[in-house]
Amino acid sequence: MQRAKNANMTVVIGGGIVGLSSALALARAGQRVIAYAPRDDAAPSWGNAGHIAVEQIAPLASRAALFAAPRKLFAVGGALDFPPGMARHWLPFAWRFLRATAPRRFLAGQAALEGLMAGAMPAWRRLVETLDAPDMLSENGHLVAWESAASAKAGQRAWEAAALGTATLAPADARTQAKLAALTEARLFGPVAFTGSGQIRDLSRLHDCLRTALVDAGVEVRERHADLALSNGRASIDGVAPDAVLIAAGTGSRLLMEQTGHRTPLIAERGYHIRASANRWPADLPPVVFEDRAMIVTRYEHCVQAASFVELGDPAAPPDPRKWRRLERHVAELGLPIEPPYRRWMGCRPTLPDYLPAIGKSRRASNLFYAFGHQHLGLTLAPVTAEIVAAMIGDAPPERDLAPFDIERFQTNGRIS
Repeated sequence: MQRAKNANMTVVIGGGIVGLSSALALARAGQRVIAYAPRDDAAPSWGNAGHIAVEQIAPLASRAALFAAPRKLFAVGGALDFPPGMARHWLPFAWRFLRATAPRRFLAGQAALEGLMAGAMPAWRRLVETLDAPDMLSENGHLVAWESAASAKAGQRAWEAAALGTATLAPADARTQAKLAALTEARLFGPVAFTGSGQIRDLSRLHDCLRTALVDAGVEVRERHADLALSNGRASIDGVAPDAVLIAAGTGSRLLMEQTGHRTPLIAERGYHIRASANRWPADLPPVVFEDRAMIVTRYEHCVQAASFVELGDPAAPPDPRKWRRLERHVAELGLPIEPPYRRWMGCRPTLPDYLPAIGKSRRASNLFYAFGHQHLGLTLAPVTAEIVAAMIGDAPPERDLAPFDIERFQTNGRIS
């Protein structure tokens, strides 16, 4: 790609899906881009459930989630864990989460997230077309099933009452129910099929396609961490102040933002998965959520993956093997056609207390921008976030109100809230 010699220089920090997508969008918008994107097998972008979750417009910071938390704890068989040894990380986060569940804040957050999510699937279509890999995106929805009539009734009622954005749901048809029945030795109740959602068929291929597209677009990719500093009201990298710096480094964004004077209540929300050969899993089955176990199973091109858990704490702490063992037990108890040997993985979702991302321009450094904190929706929102970032850095008129995603929303009278 040819660019004018006087094109602006932008540095993007982050090797996950948001960082790489943003670097590509900026380059294609005419910026000269350097991307600091160290390869990291633990990056959550490349180990998530592959689900384009356009139905999840309700922030998880809600009174409903708060009241349901005790019965979802890991200690009683659920997927939510507050490890005592990581209390210094999750106690401050939990207090801010509690404040974010106030009905007024929840409704404002849902409205903001709904507007952002409305552009998610169209942005994904545009991205995969430009990657010359349209088959990478599946728009076959996903399935949710339960293991008892009572939980199915309650689960169906909750989903039918929920705001779903651009997604819809209906009872699964007879053919789909037959497929699910053949998949598991357990009896499933009331499966529902979502339309409007989708999945990425293979995260490794997506990663490779993005890396190739970056090189083709003229992006200089540096596979190391950036040396960020603040001087005279401008962010600099390795002692040089470019026209723009974008922080999109997942859980690593907290330290980077603090180096530029921002207090950022970001936590690592650790998730776990197991992967195995996909030999016996139907290739045409969309992601299946076993809601009683808070587990989603996704078929990729070369493997099948079972994922679960919300473990709040330290991104650098060792994984908890009990989570993998429980996933393996879930698979065995359901009689799913997923057989060892398993590949075990743990990754950290970057999450803010109100479960909204941080997208905007810094008020503390004139050339600093940020896009992080997408929690469970990083894959879903990456392309639309990239388009927003490219427009914002390029001084294009904003297409949507970004005030709800301003990181300064956590500051009250100079204190973090």
